[in-house]
Amino acid sequence: MPTFERGEADEYEVVDRWADGVSWQAFPDETGERTSHAIRCADGVWLIDPLDAPGVADCYADLGEVAGVAVLADYHARDAAAFAERHGVPVTVPTGLDRVVERVDAPTERVTHSLAGFELRRLNPLRAWRETVAYRERDGTLYVPDFLSSGSLYTVGGERLSMTTLSRLFPPRETFADLDPERVLLGHGPGVHEDASAALSDAVDGARRRFPRALLTQAPRELKAMVDAVR
Repeated sequence: MPTFERGEADEYEVVDRWADGVSWQAFPDETGERTSHAIRCADGVWLIDPLDAPGVADCYADLGEVAGVAVLADYHARDAAAFAERHGVPVTVPTGLDRVVERVDAPTERVTHSLAGFELRRLNPLRAWRETVAYRERDGTLYVPDFLSSGSLYTVGGERLSMTTLSRLFPPRETFADLDPERVLLGHGPGVHEDASAALSDAVDGARRRFPRALLTQAPRELKAMVDAVR
């Protein structure tokens, strides 16, 4: 089973739906579990790190008109350009994510501190990649593109949210310390919609404790995923 499918998707699968959004996977069988999101905001619907698939617009059509497309991680250019052209909007990219701008064949706009009602926070884990965490306080929606994940490729034991193996030694507590999410949306794996704040706290507080187990079980799969991501 491939970590990341590189062809065109034949189908998509909705993995999460809530009052103001929907999440889908364009390649439901890949082990990398890349997940895309459509979130209703004050100015319309924003598509976050989207992957394309036949008929995928149907799953977010009832949320309203698309106001923008955003890419929030170095390695998540995905199909942002295709969605931007389809909906007649630019691709919005936070400052610092220059790799995305180089790989998106579409007009881009840059943002720094906020995006459509979301506060933006930079993450540069182990200086290995760059991403931007987005948090909307009014409804407790948190999006973490790469640093956290829920897919079986990444988690160990009974944890619902996982971080990369080496990051467990130096979890960025300050990034998440003041957040109290109602839901955590992810770039890899289904979101966490029940007791999300507790799951987030457990991921950060238990990171070092679970490092030895992650080193044995998670690290080899994670290394393969990283290699596949840059191909």
